[in-house]
Order: sequence, then C-alpha cells, then structure tokens
Amino acid sequence: MSLVVTGATGQLGRLVIDALLATVPAESVAAVVRDKEKAADLAERGVELRIADYDHPETLAGAFEAGDRVLLVSGSEVGRRVPQHTAVIDAAKAAGVAQLAYTGVLGGDEADFDLAAEHKVTERLILGSGLPYTFLRNGWYTENYTANLAPVLAHGAVVANAGEGRIASASRADYAAAAAAVLTGPAEEHLNKAYELSGDTAWSLAEYAAEVAAQTGREITYSNVPAEAHLAILTGAGVPAPLAEILVDVDRAVEHGALARRTGDLARLIGRPTTPLAVTVEEALDRS
Repeated sequence: MSLVVTGATGQLGRLVIDALLATVPAESVAAVVRDKEKAADLAERGVELRIADYDHPETLAGAFEAGDRVLLVSGSEVGRRVPQHTAVIDAAKAAGVAQLAYTGVLGGDEADFDLAAEHKVTERLILGSGLPYTFLRNGWYTENYTANLAPVLAHGAVVANAGEGRIASASRADYAAAAAAVLTGPAEEHLNKAYELSGDTAWSLAEYAAEVAAQTGREITYSNVPAEAHLAILTGAGVPAPLAEILVDVDRAVEHGALARRTGDLARLIGRPTTPLAVTVEEALDRS
C-alpha cells in the first residue's frame, strides 16, 4: 500500500508531499505526475514517481495499486476537470484503491457559485463509483489574494466586487496538512466522510487592505466596484475573460457569505489553529 498524491508537482500537491514526509517514510509515498523532470526533486527524496496525465486516461492504468490511499488533487484547468477527474476515478476503481480523497470546495453540493460546479459533479461521480471516499471541501486559500500583491502595492488598492463579505480562508499549507492527516490517519476515522475546511477567522477585503497597509506602511484602500467594472478592470489587465468571469463570480459568492463559514474541521484535522491572515501576508511580502 502507498499513499498516493496526484498533481504532486502543483502548489498544493507539493505541500501535501512535504506534510507526508514529515510523518511517514518516503518509500510509502507515491507521486502521480505528468513531467518526470519537474518531479526530480521528489524522486531524490525517495518518493516513487508514477507518470500519468489526467488528459490521457490510458496512462492512468498503472498509476494506482490495490490498497492505495489516494488523494485526487482537483485539476487546475476549469472547464476540463470533469473528464480529467473521471479518468482518475475510473483508474482508481479499476485498481481497487482503499481510499479516494478529493479536494473539492467549501459547501459541497450546496455551493452556489460557478467555480463549484465541476467539484459538485466530481463528488457525485465518486459517490457513484462506490469507492471508499473522503471529501476535503477546501475553503479559499489566503494565497489566492497574497499571491497578487504586486498590483495592490502598485496601485495602493485592493479592487473587488465582494462588498462587505467575509472570507474564512487558511493557508495552502493548512489544507495540505489536513490532506496528509486524512491519508495517514486511521481509515475508519475518515472513510465516507465529508469535511468542510475553512480558517478559524473570517476577514473582509477592507481588513485585508488594512493588514497590507499596516505591514508595508503604505496607504492601501479597499475599492468595492460593480461586478461589470471589476470584469472590465481584470480583462483590461490581461486576465483571460473566462478566468476574469470566474473571479468576479467568486467575489459575488464572497459578498453573499459562501466562503465565510468557520466550521472548525480544518483546525481539528491539523491539530492546531489555522494560519492567521497576517502571517500569510507577511510571508508574501518577504518573498516580494
């Protein structure tokens, strides 16, 4: 049996591998990756590489083995994720894996924003497969904001159409630690369960702007604009229209409270408080 992470060279996948290697021997960990070269550092750490591609189902035939505990990290290509995930689910079922954990979205089947649509379909496909499952319904990553600090600092403003909505985010490393805990913990504790994962504190974009201002000593404001204006700003800055539309829709969801839920599941799984907004902002500024 191996602990298998798909999408292992992605931002979340790598952090899950790190979290696993902190608690289990490297020889018990396998990484499913498209590019062997990009995963060379994982191989050097003793992780088994299994080369496969979500877009080529035939390559997934050898990606899993009977008894494996698998983490399906959701694909990053919006609009293509359902066939990609279907290929992984089918391969996992054919192999007879012991657990298929999936990184979905906070709210699960009740989430009512566009970005959730493919996640909801994937959960239904997993349920229909009959595989033992764990749904990791991840809330928003704080890095979704802090990774975009350059324009905030350049223009002195956080621009969005989220109103006074709040976001119970956590760091990407927090979500990775939860995934590792589910893969390494006693199976009976996690099988056929759904965890609603979010940060301990919900904050507004005005508070985010104030935190960046406090840490930089600059004047940073929150500019709440109509959705149409935000869409025009994003596309004018070169963001592809489909992605810009998703970002605008997420802001609508934030305004309506879809990402504000503080469930406590994430802190319970990782055994500590979730990473505060201020810490992730500080880390991002240190890297900039």
